[in-house]
Amino acid sequence: MQPTINDSANPTIIGSTRHIADDLDFLAANLHGKKSRIAEGERLDSLCRIQNIQELYNNIFPDSEFEGIIDFQRQLIIRLIAEISGFCAYMSGAREELINWTLIRFQVENLKILVRSILTDVPIKQRYEFLIPLPKVFSIDVDRLGSSESLEEFVHHMPKGPLRQNLSKAVKIYSDYHRPFFFEAALDCGYFEGLLAKTKKLPNEDREIIEKMIFQEVDIFHLMLVARGRFYYKLPTEVLQPLHIDGTRITRALFFDMLHDSDPVASIGRASDRVLDSEPFGNETDDGTKTINIPAIEGQAWGHFLRLSNNAFRRSHMGMGTIMGYIGIRRIEVANLITISECIRKKMPVDAIRTRLIPRNSFEVAYV
Repeated sequence: MQPTINDSANPTIIGSTRHIADDLDFLAANLHGKKSRIAEGERLDSLCRIQNIQELYNNIFPDSEFEGIIDFQRQLIIRLIAEISGFCAYMSGAREELINWTLIRFQVENLKILVRSILTDVPIKQRYEFLIPLPKVFSIDVDRLGSSESLEEFVHHMPKGPLRQNLSKAVKIYSDYHRPFFFEAALDCGYFEGLLAKTKKLPNEDREIIEKMIFQEVDIFHLMLVARGRFYYKLPTEVLQPLHIDGTRITRALFFDMLHDSDPVASIGRASDRVLDSEPFGNETDDGTKTINIPAIEGQAWGHFLRLSNNAFRRSHMGMGTIMGYIGIRRIEVANLITISECIRKKMPVDAIRTRLIPRNSFEVAYV
C-alpha cells in the first residue's frame, strides 16, 4: 500500500509548529525584511532572460539540487506552505484561523487532482508526483480517496467541512455532467466560503485592510466562471448560477446578468471597474462574432490582486494586513517562477515569457 500524504513516516511532510507566543509585530517586521528578496520588478525581468533551466534552479535555490522541473516546482510550493505554516507561531484566535485556512487552498488542489483521477479513470498512482505534501493537520488520505469508485464515495471519505459540503451538493446538482469543471469549482466554492467566513471574524482594523484582496480572489473565480464556463465551454447559465459565492463585489445579481449576456465583451465589462484595471480585451471574428482574450483578462485580474496585496502590506505596516499582503505577494511570485520554468523548458523567447507573468509588463511593476 502506498503511504498516504498524512503518513508520519513520509519525510516530505512539513512539520506544523505551534507556540504560545503571540507577537504579530515581530513577524511583520521580519516579513518587511523578507519582502526585499522576493522576485519582482527588475529581478523578475532578469529571470526572464535566463535560457537554461539549471541556471534558473541555481538562481532561485543556489544550494539545492533538483531531479527535474516538476521537483523544482514542487519545492517552490512546499517552501511557501512551510513559510505560511510557520506564521501561526506568532498569532492566535481569528488571525491564526485565517492563516490556517489559507493552507486549505493547497488541500483543495490535491483534492482536485484526485477528483480528476476518478472522473478520467486514471490510476491515482500516476498522479502521486503532482500531489503537494501538507502539514499533517491538513493532509488527506490519498489512497482511500483515490480508490473511491464514485464521487459519492469520494465525498463520504473527505474531511468534514465546507469542502465536503459543497462537493456533496455538486454531486447532486451535476450528476449528469461527467466533467471535472463543476466538481473542481465546487471545491473552490467551499474554500472561498471558508475564507470569507474567517475574514469576517477578524478585528475591524484587520478586516478593513485585507478585505479588498480577499474579495478580489473570490471575484477572479466568478470572472472565470463567466469567461470560461459561459463563453469558452458554452455551458448553460442555469448550471453556473449555483456556483456564485455571496459577499463580494460581484453580487449575485451582477453575476446572473453577466451569465445572461450574449456579448462576452459586454458581459466581462459589467465587472471591469470592480476587478480589472481597464475594459476587457476583445476581438471580432470575420463573421462579426465577438470574442474575449481569457488569459489576458485573467492575468489582468491577478495583477489587480497583486496591487491589492501590496497595498495591504504597506498600509498595515505591523498588522495582519502585512501578513496577508505578504502571502498574496509570495503566491504570485511562486506562480511566476513556475511559469518561467515552463517557458524556459519550451524554449520561449524573453518577450513571450514576460507577457505571461504577473503583472503582465514592467510598467505595471512600477505602478504597484
